[in-house]
Amino acid sequence: MCRFIVLIFFVLIFGSDIFAVEKPNIVLILADDLGYGDVSCYGATRVKTPNIDRLANEGIRFTDAHSVAATCTPSRFALISGIYPWRKSGTGILPGNAPLIIPPKSITLPSILKQAGYVNGVVGKWHLGLGTPQSPADWNGEIKPGPLEIGFDYSFIIPATGDRVPCVFVENHRVANLDPNDPIQVSYKEKIGAEPTGKERPDLLKQNLLPDHGHDQTIVNGISRIGYMSGGKSARWVDENIADTITAKACRFIEENKERSFFLYFATHDIHVPRVPHPRFVGKTPMGARGDVIVEFDWSVGEILQTLDRLKLADNTIVIVSSDNGPVVNDGYIDRAVDLIGDHKPAGLLRGGKSSAFEAGTRVPFIVRLPKKTKAGKVSDALISLIDIPATFAALTNQKIPETAIPDSENILPALIGETNQGRKNLVLAAHTQSLRHGTQKIILPNKKGRKITAHTHIETGNDPNPQLYDLKNDLGEKNNLAEKQPEQWNNLHKIFQEIRNKKIVIP
Repeated sequence: MCRFIVLIFFVLIFGSDIFAVEKPNIVLILADDLGYGDVSCYGATRVKTPNIDRLANEGIRFTDAHSVAATCTPSRFALISGIYPWRKSGTGILPGNAPLIIPPKSITLPSILKQAGYVNGVVGKWHLGLGTPQSPADWNGEIKPGPLEIGFDYSFIIPATGDRVPCVFVENHRVANLDPNDPIQVSYKEKIGAEPTGKERPDLLKQNLLPDHGHDQTIVNGISRIGYMSGGKSARWVDENIADTITAKACRFIEENKERSFFLYFATHDIHVPRVPHPRFVGKTPMGARGDVIVEFDWSVGEILQTLDRLKLADNTIVIVSSDNGPVVNDGYIDRAVDLIGDHKPAGLLRGGKSSAFEAGTRVPFIVRLPKKTKAGKVSDALISLIDIPATFAALTNQKIPETAIPDSENILPALIGETNQGRKNLVLAAHTQSLRHGTQKIILPNKKGRKITAHTHIETGNDPNPQLYDLKNDLGEKNNLAEKQPEQWNNLHKIFQEIRNKKIVIP
């Protein structure tokens, strides 16, 4: 009873600061390539996502949340480091054997929470590299540095992506289930070993996953990948079971740490290619594999929520669901996603998609639930970003960090808990070219590179040799370029962009 009275006192006196006292658990669920319009609470009708919808009904759904990059590695780098990826070279999409791009002992999202007394776990897609340039990842021995060297206490990861070798899980510092008599070799330069490739033996491939562009190298589980590998057969994942495997690991982490304050970063493989849903999800939507893996992702979210409910942790756990970048339909395999999409709009009313400088490249679903704090069913148009999570959780847990750390991350805690609809004032976004969001206005910098529509994905890149200026409040689809009519405003916003670009930052 005394503890209850003290709790009420803190709520009345300190408001949101109660969370700094209580140290809530934090679960961050990050989908891969899930578009703004891919879930039903954001308008999808050809696929149902009841578990994500439940979170939206019980928490806050943000309509102007962004990754800071339109592709995976740079977006995840920003989330963990609090640094815009364009400030550091080597943060583009990584091969599966790339070195770790976040230096060990850096101040990161997990290291901040570890300082606050949290136990931290990462389960699922990593794609931030392992090892160093001087000491590459040893797939047959101890693999470090990696997640454990930047603040996590436990890791069970897909090293890169499902379509890249090595097709194995790494648990903490070692490949899981590896037979030492069948050593792994990996190369992104030349074929190694005698295993067939998709280019050589298309007859060995699953017929609904023939490569459309790239993805024609070593065959694993009837699917050809990017890169070459040999060995490690006992350790190789089965694509149909990936969601089950990593979801079980994530739930186990929660179970094992239920008596402590914990942070779980659960980065799913879904809905990235190759899209290979478990048989129980096949046919759940009329959209084929792409629709079915959205349902599978929603199931993973549901398993996490059920675990929190069962352990009576839901009332002291922040749950966030978002995505690393915007959607893509054809991303390298002929899985009939294009043929079966019907009237489904993965980007909703937005223009562009994955890799695009238009809004659909980075504007992503973002839902947060704090059952005892947030107003159920609230919708917020605050401008926020995944890059803000490190500074926000530092504020939430009352952690003091050096001014030079997480330099591009901003504390958006008032918006995150629904106390205000005011988020960031400015946000720099990166794709084929860079852009700036300033409130509801946006400029896209001139860029002559590449095509306006990519050859394979058929997504507009946003590239244009001319300046672009859009008023998103009245033109969400970015159809009316105002740059010629409002050159002064474009110049004003470009000046803000240059100031952010030129800011002196210490990069670890």
